[in-house]
Amino acid sequence: MRPSSGNFAPAERLTPPATAVHPQAPNRSPAHALTPEQRQRLALDALAGTQPISALAQDAHVSRKFVYQQQDLARHALSNAFDPPTDDAVLFHLPVTKHWIRQFTLGLVLIGHCPLRGVVELFRDFFDHDLSLGHVHNIIHSAVERARHHNANCDLSPVRIGAHDEIFQNGQPVLVGVDVGSTFCYLLRLEEHRDADTWGVRLLELQDHGLRPDATIADAGRGLRAGQTLAWPDTPCRGDIFHALRDLGQLIRFLDNRAYGAVDACDQQQRRMTRAKRHGRGKTQSKRLALVRQEQDRAIALADEVSVLLGGLRDDIFTVAGPDHPTRCHLFDFVVAELDARAPRCPHRIGPAVRALRHQRDDLLAFAGALDEQLAAVANEYEVPPALVREVLAVSMSDERCPATWQRDAELHRRLGTRYRSLRNAVAPVAAGTVRASSVIENLNSRLRGYFFLRRHLGGAYLDLLRFFLNHRRFGRSEHPERVNQSPTELLTGCAHPHWVELLGYQRFQRN
Repeated sequence: MRPSSGNFAPAERLTPPATAVHPQAPNRSPAHALTPEQRQRLALDALAGTQPISALAQDAHVSRKFVYQQQDLARHALSNAFDPPTDDAVLFHLPVTKHWIRQFTLGLVLIGHCPLRGVVELFRDFFDHDLSLGHVHNIIHSAVERARHHNANCDLSPVRIGAHDEIFQNGQPVLVGVDVGSTFCYLLRLEEHRDADTWGVRLLELQDHGLRPDATIADAGRGLRAGQTLAWPDTPCRGDIFHALRDLGQLIRFLDNRAYGAVDACDQQQRRMTRAKRHGRGKTQSKRLALVRQEQDRAIALADEVSVLLGGLRDDIFTVAGPDHPTRCHLFDFVVAELDARAPRCPHRIGPAVRALRHQRDDLLAFAGALDEQLAAVANEYEVPPALVREVLAVSMSDERCPATWQRDAELHRRLGTRYRSLRNAVAPVAAGTVRASSVIENLNSRLRGYFFLRRHLGGAYLDLLRFFLNHRRFGRSEHPERVNQSPTELLTGCAHPHWVELLGYQRFQRN
C-alpha cells in the first residue's frame, strides 16, 4: 500500500503532540486556594459575627455555603474542646497478680475498714474473681509474723510521756498505750481482766523494750493506776483533765436544762393564772405562781453560779498559762468548797462531782508542779524572777488580736529589752511539752472503734497487725505540720522507713 501524501513527515505522524503528555491542569477555585490559617480566620470571623456572611464570602471570593461550612467546623471543634472527657477512655492497665490481690486485700481491711466477707463480695462483683472467705483470712494472718517482727524491734526509749487507757469490745478490755509526742501505739492488747496485776505485767514487758517515760497520764481507773504503781513506782501518773472537764460539762448542761424547764413551768403557770382571773379564781393560781417563780430563780441562780465556778476551774486552774502549783491547789479547794456548799440544791448531780474532784486534785494538778520546775530552770538560765517568766508564758499564749496582749507584750519588751525574744523562745517548748489531757489516746480509741465494730471477737494476731499498720501508716494531714507525711514510727525514731506494704514483703504497683 502506498503511503498517503500529506503535510506531515512520517516521524511527525508517529510522535504525539506535547499537550497529550503533559495536559494543562484545570484552574483551582478560590476556596481550594485558601490556606488552613485563612480558613481558620474566616471561621472565627463568622463565629464572631463582626461582618455579614455575604460580606465575608465576597472578600474571600468564596460562596456563602463555604463560609457556613467553615463556621460549623469551628463551632464543632469549640464544643469538643470544652466537653468533659469520656469515662470510657482507658487511663492505665493494672497487672493483677496474686501478690497484688494479697496487698489489695490488706488495704481493703486496714485502710477501708472492710469486713472479710466484704472483700469476697468486692472481688466477685468488680473484678470477676472468686476468693473464698478462708483465703482472705489466710492473707490477713500471713502478714502477722512480719508485723510482729517490726513491733518487737522498735525502740521505745524516746517515749517521754505515755498515755494509757482501756477500751472494751464485747465485754473484754483492750489495754492501750500511746506516746503523746508521736502518737506511736506501743500497747494494744486484748486481756481477760484489767486489774493491777495485768497492767503491771504488761508495763514490765514494755520496760524490757526500753519504755521508761518521765510520766504517764491516765483517767481515774483503779486497776490502771495500781498496776503502774506496782511496775513503775517512781513514775508519776498524772490525772487526765479531759474526763474531768467532760463530766463537769455534763453537769452544767443538766443544770441549764433544769433552769430552762423551770422557766417554761413559770410561763405555763402564768398562763393558767391569766385564765383563772377571767373566772374570778386567780388567788389560788397566784400563790402557785409565786412558788414556781421562786423555784425558777433558784434554778437559774444555781446554773449560773456553777457555770462560773467551773469556768474558773477550766480557764484559770487547768490552763497552762496559770498561777503556780500552790496557788492552783488553793483555788481548786475553793472551787470544790463552793460546789459542796451548793450540793444540797442538787445532791444527785453536784455531790458526785464534788467527791470526784476532791479525790483527784493531786493527780489533776500534777502537770502544774512539773511546769513550775521547768519555768524555774528557765528563770535561772536567764537570771530573771520566775514570776516574770510566767508572765512571758501568759503573753505568748494569749490572743494576739486582743489589744491587752499587745500592751502586755510591749511592757515586757521594755523591761527585758533584747532578752525578751530569747526568753519567749525558751518558754515556747515548755508550753508545748506540758501535757494535761490524754487527748491523743482518746483520738486513737475513736479510730479503733472503726475497726472493732466490724468484729464481735478480736484476736491477738489481728491487734498486732492493726498496731503495726497504725504505727507505720503516714499521716496525710494533721493540725501539726511536723506530722504531715510522717508515720508515728518516723516521728518517734527520727528515721524514715519504706511503705507499710513494702515492710510486709510486697512490691507496690507503680505506673510507668
